Amino acid sequence: MIPGLVIAAPRSGSGKTTLTLGLLRAYRRLGLDVVGVKSGPDYIDPAFHAAASGRDGLNLDSWAMPPSLILSLAARAAQGRALFLCEASMGLFDGVPAAPGRSGASADVAATLGAPILLVLDVSGQAQSAAAIVKGCAAYDPRIAIAGVILNRVGSARHRRLAGDAIEALGVPVVGSMPRLDDMTLPERHLGLVQAMETDDLEARLERIADAVAAHVDLAALRGLAQPLRLTNDGKTRALSPPGQRIAIARDAAFSFLYPHLLSSWRDAGAEIRFFSPLADEAPPMDSDFCWLPGGYPELHAGRIAAAENFLGGLQRFAEGRPVHGECGGYMILGAALTDATGAAHRMAGLLGVETSFAKRKMNLGYRDARLDVACGLGPAGRKFKGHEFHYSTLLTIGGDDCFAHVSDAYGAAPTPSGSRRGHVTGGFFHIIAEAQ
Repeated sequence: MIPGLVIAAPRSGSGKTTLTLGLLRAYRRLGLDVVGVKSGPDYIDPAFHAAASGRDGLNLDSWAMPPSLILSLAARAAQGRALFLCEASMGLFDGVPAAPGRSGASADVAATLGAPILLVLDVSGQAQSAAAIVKGCAAYDPRIAIAGVILNRVGSARHRRLAGDAIEALGVPVVGSMPRLDDMTLPERHLGLVQAMETDDLEARLERIADAVAAHVDLAALRGLAQPLRLTNDGKTRALSPPGQRIAIARDAAFSFLYPHLLSSWRDAGAEIRFFSPLADEAPPMDSDFCWLPGGYPELHAGRIAAAENFLGGLQRFAEGRPVHGECGGYMILGAALTDATGAAHRMAGLLGVETSFAKRKMNLGYRDARLDVACGLGPAGRKFKGHEFHYSTLLTIGGDDCFAHVSDAYGAAPTPSGSRRGHVTGGFFHIIAEAQ
């Protein structure tokens, strides 16, 4: 069985992503076939994991996915690999109110997989107190085990000794101590990291990060902390049934937020995936059965999309007889107009009446439960999905369209109308992670 670890921290901003990327690339350079996985609904990190490891990324989410799906997806990703590294989200135990094991916390994913925790501690501003944090994390949840620690943002050899000795006195090994590496940070924008496909000199950046990790982490000792995972795959469990036999999917810098596990589920079910680029003014292949417009950053490319007559015209023709669905940014493109950050309004596809603005910003973030109001390209009326919403664009008007789903959050709010539906076209701000099970 493949050994694995969950790379977690007590809070966000501790350096998990940089460390995970450095480990994936460092082990790859040593000839180890390693795969990187992301706990939680982050759209962007899996592409960085794939770039660092050379293997497709994956999301595992304990709120949206039942344990059987987590185990099945992990088994597929782990097949034939030598090491499985899962990057946690936020703090290790951070989640939402939910049934035991289904809170969205990375600790739930670790418990489901039987994966020990490699705890990353930002020790700037503290020394021996770091041991109290480790002890608290180790005692808080009996389902998980803290296998080792990496100290991050260590100021000196003395600092490392004070923090490290206190932690090791608990019986927890310290397998690395990283200095502050401000020059290793990856560029960010409003939804997180700048996408892997857009990051300048990504390969050079990954190599520098791997150099630093290899210099300050005992890679052999860290690998020795990994334990065989509890993985099962019945070959039948899928996140989402394919919405068509031949699925046209927009993919470029403006449309990239499609979860890798959905693609793999659709391909496993025999669907054919056909990518096209709206930014290159490509229309969806007309012999496809379904067109999917993922989220991404259309607000940064609104003028270019508005000028893409072949894309917009092809999309309109496609929608005359076949289903089209847009998530978040894709939903905005299906609407009548999109206002960019400068306040300029750009004509969009006009397949829905919605108008959105990135000039008027408000963060919308959180898990979503969705139920289809009527039958559409995504399934029959009443079908339920688990998803996630994260955007800053605001809704100026819904237009005259009907909603396509009723949506609630993870905190017990009453379901409310969400998204739009007109003819064969549907769209909404939430990203589907899996069908509710």
